[in-house]
This record gives sequence, C-alpha cells and structure tokens, in this order.
Amino acid sequence: MTRPDSSNNLTRGSRRTRLLEIVRVMRNHNVITNFINQRNPREVRLAFQKLGPTFIKAGQLLSTRPDLISPAFIAEMRQLQDNVEVDDFTSVKTTFEEQTGKKLNEVFSFFDETPFASASIGQTHRAILKDGTKVVVKIQHPEVARLIATDLALFRLALRMTKFTPDIGAINPREIFNEIRTSLLNEINTEIEIENGQEFYHYNNNDGIIRVPKVYKQYSAQKVLVNSSMPGKSIKNYLAQPISKDLAVAESQKAERKYLAQVLVNNFLKQVFEDNFFHADPHPGNILFYRLKEGDPNYQENQAKEAFSYEFHGNKVVWAKNQPLPPYRLVYLDFGMMGRLTPSMIDGIAQIVLALNTKDIRQIGQAILAVCNQTGPVDSEDFYEELGLFLTPFMNMGLDQINFPAMLYSVIGLCRKNNLQMKAEVTLLVKAFGSLEGLVSQLDPDLSMMDVARPLGKAYLKRKFNLKTSLEDLSFDTLQSLKATSQLPTKASKFFDVVSSGQTRFSVRYKGQDKLLDRIDHLANRIIIALVLAAIILASSLLVEGSANHPAIYNLGVTGYIVAIVLVALLVLDDLHKRFKKRKRK
Repeated sequence: MTRPDSSNNLTRGSRRTRLLEIVRVMRNHNVITNFINQRNPREVRLAFQKLGPTFIKAGQLLSTRPDLISPAFIAEMRQLQDNVEVDDFTSVKTTFEEQTGKKLNEVFSFFDETPFASASIGQTHRAILKDGTKVVVKIQHPEVARLIATDLALFRLALRMTKFTPDIGAINPREIFNEIRTSLLNEINTEIEIENGQEFYHYNNNDGIIRVPKVYKQYSAQKVLVNSSMPGKSIKNYLAQPISKDLAVAESQKAERKYLAQVLVNNFLKQVFEDNFFHADPHPGNILFYRLKEGDPNYQENQAKEAFSYEFHGNKVVWAKNQPLPPYRLVYLDFGMMGRLTPSMIDGIAQIVLALNTKDIRQIGQAILAVCNQTGPVDSEDFYEELGLFLTPFMNMGLDQINFPAMLYSVIGLCRKNNLQMKAEVTLLVKAFGSLEGLVSQLDPDLSMMDVARPLGKAYLKRKFNLKTSLEDLSFDTLQSLKATSQLPTKASKFFDVVSSGQTRFSVRYKGQDKLLDRIDHLANRIIIALVLAAIILASSLLVEGSANHPAIYNLGVTGYIVAIVLVALLVLDDLHKRFKKRKRK
C-alpha cells in the first residue's frame, strides 16, 4: 500500500492546488481567527485533521506546549490521530539502503515487512540483527520531508493574512509558526533523536529499575532509527488495573505504586539537577512497565551503579550499588523532545523552588525574573503586584488540586503582559514537571514532587556552596566596607557643600509616570492640531469672504476647508479605532 499521490509529486501545479486547499479549509473553519484568539478549538482540530500529516503532527506538537496555547486547545489537539497509509516494503528497503549504505539482508537476519505502527513521520518494523538482538526500526516516509517543507512554505503564506486583523489576540501566531517549524524540522532529522537517545541511555540506563533502549548508531541515519526492542506496555495499562479487595494484596499493590512513584520522581530530579539533560515529554505513552518472570537472568539483578538520592520527609531514600532490585522495570521511550539546562539556569530553578517554599511573592518574583528575557521596559513593582494577586489562591492548594497546564499558560500570559519572555528551557521543564506530576499523583496521591524538589534544591545549592571562596568574598567585602566607612566624613562634607551651593538636582519618579506623560503628550498634540485646524478654518473663511473677483484665492480658501474636513475625519476615525481596540481587549 502506498502513500497518496498528492504527497509524492509536489509540482508547481500541485503546490497551487495544495495552497488553495489550505486556504479553503482554513476559511471554512475560520482557523486564523479562532486560533489567534484561542476560541472554538474543535473547529481548528477538524481543519488540522482534514489538512493531513503536517498539520496533524503540528497539532500533536502543540498539545505538548502549554506555554503556547490554552488548556482547551491542548485537550482538543490531543485528540488528533494519525491517519496515514503505510509504505510498501520495497519503499522501506530502498530508504534503508540509500540512507545507511548497507544492504538490508546484510544487517538483519529477520525483518518484518509489515509495520506494527505507522504515524505522520514514519513507520516502525520489528527486526533481528545478525547477532540475534531484537530491534525496532523506524523508517521515515520517503516524501515526508518535501511535504513538510511545502506545507510550511504554504502555511507561511496563509499566515500573512493575520496582518489584516486589528489585534493579534491571545497568542502570537508568528511565534507559534516558528516553534512548529523548528519542532517539525527536528522531528524529520532523526540524527537529533539518535544523539539524544545515546546521551539519555548513558545517564539513565540501569539507574535503579529504569531502562532505556540502546541506539544502534552504526545502522541509523537521517531517516532511519534502529533501537533495541524493549518489553512492556504503557504504564497507563498498569494504572488501569484495579486495587484488590483483599487487604494484604491491596497493601502490596499500594506499596509497589509508591515505590514506582518515588523512582520516577527520583530519576527525573536526577535528570534535572545532576545530568542537566531531561526528558521533556514524560507522558504515560512514553513510559513502559513490565514484570520479570522467574527464571529471567535479570530476576535477581542488583543495582548496577550508585544512584542519585534525596531526603523525603526526613527519610533518606537511596538506591545503592549492589542493592537487590524488585522484579519489574520502567522503560523510557521517544527522545525527540529533550531539554538541556545550563548551570546558571539550574541555579535559577533551584531559587524558584526555594522561593515557593517561603511563599514570599517578592522573592518568587525575583526568582522568575532571573529566568526570563526582557522584551521591553519592565515595571518590577507592577509585576510583583500582579504575580501576588495571581499566586495567592494557589498558596494554600495541594499540588493535586492545581491544573498545571492552565497555571503555566496564565503565568506565561502574565510575563508577556509585563514584557517578559520565559526562556524555552524553563517552559519545557515546567511542562515536563506537570506531565510527570499527573502520573505520579495517580501512583501515589500522597507524594508531592514539590516536597521532594524543595530539599533537593537546598542540597543542590549547598553542594555548590564553596566555604573557602565565600570566606574570601566576605573578607574582600568587609575590607571594602571599612575603607568606605573611613571616607564617610569627607563624602558628607562634599555633599553639604554641593547642597549649599545650589548645584543639587533631585530626580523623582512615581508609579505610572510614563503612562501619564504619554497621555499628556497625546493631549498636547491634540491641542496643537486643534489650534492648527482653527487657524486653517479661520484663514480659509477670510480668503473665501474676500475673494469675490479672485477665483484663485477662492479656490485656495475652499482647499483649506477640504484639508480641515479631511483632518477632522481622520482624527474621528483614529479615535474610534482606539476605542474599538480598547473595548476588544476588555
């Protein structure tokens, strides 16, 4: 079975046809207006579904970005399902051999010609290497790169229509487009996932019960990914199993779930604070669970390496080397979306975690400012005030009561309103934190990731604290202070001399000063325009009145009237336009 012809022959005529199709579907579902103003998410989803693989994948990517679209849109975009026909085996074989430069039968002793999964970007086959290792092979659809490039170019043309809208609404469509473009281009470049998979394997495989598929780079390429085959099913199947009515069995099940929750939290915090490289999409579909059977060589397996540890409610939870492991494992999958943090970013995140513990709005605000980029002038006092009003209701809530996607979307909006742009790494981290928090709360409702992260943040900052350096800094600051103190009488004398000579200048600013000055400037301009109009009308009247026998002077006076009328009309239209925008924002 082959893919549709429309994706195989992207000639100039087909590009024109595709553009007309995109414009028609977008117009029928009012996509531009609905998406910009974050209204009617179902209409946008239906349009994306009709427009095919590129738009479906774009919607799926957006469903993981609560910093870009509203919670209602996220819920709707999660319903997007891939509906693509699979490539035939000849096409798969050709792609593998062209990409890797190796013959299929030279690499594999068995290759299942029928894929067990197919999505917008590619399809996945089971295979066995010559040495007997079971693997899964992901092969990209042959024309998907060209199709995505074409659709992105056409979507950019369609996006130009947004310049005719009077207000960009709840989101920035160009920012969304750039994010989608970057994500899609990364998605079709399998080499990025290869590097991510190798690094994540190095850091996390054999970390307690965590397992990570091995990437076979020698058999992988830009459109081909070969991973070791991993057993297990999505952890959501494990969660769907009911708790037994037998008390003893129920207690055992609950203890097992608590252990899994602690492992997931412990490993995620290790990814963030120790590896500085974390899985940015840890939803249940990307985490598998499986049990080992008696007789399996790994049934009595011990912890292979010293594990990261933390203190939880006063008890230190440690996975030590050579400690026996329980007979079940967790497997991470899909390394296309990963986050990387710099040491300075980790410091900022640790400060935010500790600030949330204090419930001090100013301290929380300062910590947030440290992980944001400024896109314009920032009134920090206004930001602290608005942040306080927003966070106060959450201060007494448990984490299980907080809707993280909605909260993040609101915080991003608050930052934008104050000319702040949260750095992409932070939004990815908070999004990942929210996804994992939802899973952990199902495993162990009593375990709060924040309760675990808080002492870990303290431990991280304590590890970074260098006593010798701090004492040297303190000694230097003390010497500077003593030197400055000895100069205080001289500086005070100079200050009073300047004051007495009348050379002192004081600068006073108050809240809202810039807005008031802009308003005064606007009013002054209006007054000047009114005076000019009055002068034009008066002069035109005098010219018309005294030009009985002078047609040229009469025409000059009439021209003055016309200019005055046009200026008045423009001023009225400008005022109506500003009132309309103000009412729309409200």
